[in-house]
Amino acid sequence: MRNDIPDRRAETDESQADLAAAVGVTRQTINAIERERYDPSLELAFALADHFDCRIEDIFEPEE
Repeated sequence: MRNDIPDRRAETDESQADLAAAVGVTRQTINAIERERYDPSLELAFALADHFDCRIEDIFEPEE
């Protein structure tokens, strides 16, 4: 699933480790999501949207 997490992290000057700690997952999980190798659970997608103060649809775009 396409996402703009790297861009959002850059805007907030956060590392993958910082974001992972904020949403309760490992840095490796954030890395896998950013590289589109892992689709987050709905719970994690909501946590990421809450962290970035946006909607899930603003972060993730399903591949067609």
